[in-house]
Amino acid sequence: MGRIREFDEEKVLDAAMQLFWEKGYEATSLSDLTSRMGIQRPSIYSAFGGKEELFEAALRKYTKSRASLIRTRLQSNPSVKEAFHTFFESVVDDEYAESPRKGCFCINTMVELAPHDEKFEILTREHQMYLAVIFQETIERGIQSGELESELNAKAVSQALIISLIGLTVMLKSRPERSFIDNSIEVTLTLLK
Repeated sequence: MGRIREFDEEKVLDAAMQLFWEKGYEATSLSDLTSRMGIQRPSIYSAFGGKEELFEAALRKYTKSRASLIRTRLQSNPSVKEAFHTFFESVVDDEYAESPRKGCFCINTMVELAPHDEKFEILTREHQMYLAVIFQETIERGIQSGELESELNAKAVSQALIISLIGLTVMLKSRPERSFIDNSIEVTLTLLK
């Protein structure tokens, strides 16, 4: 009979996610994890496997919650143009308000691990493609309502917006002039004719 865990697995996974998000995979030690999670190494191994498996579980938790949040934000406004404008502005506002500047956990992983780890290349790419589908569905809603032009290529525009979002998120790590960012967002959103 297995031993009953004496900790809330979701709570400790969330703590690990926050730490990995702040420091990245390589800079996070097992000692950092045990301290932040409030559990010992054997419990980490028993519940999650090694550090890499824990990181993967944390990344999956993040991407699932982030996709859900983005879908909700884009669906909450009846105007598709306003929904995208509000969404992009919220990304910027969140990053300027954050200290330390964590950026997007998935994009951080894409930069740190995807170039040399196929598993994380696939996981981060899948998340970006899933977000592109959410963007595409939102754009198609705008086309159906007549807010956006019927000849707009929803798939191509959604992919361009994802690339812009990724670039924006990376650039925000250096806190550029706000006007530089605002002007860029305005031009990017002209894709939504």
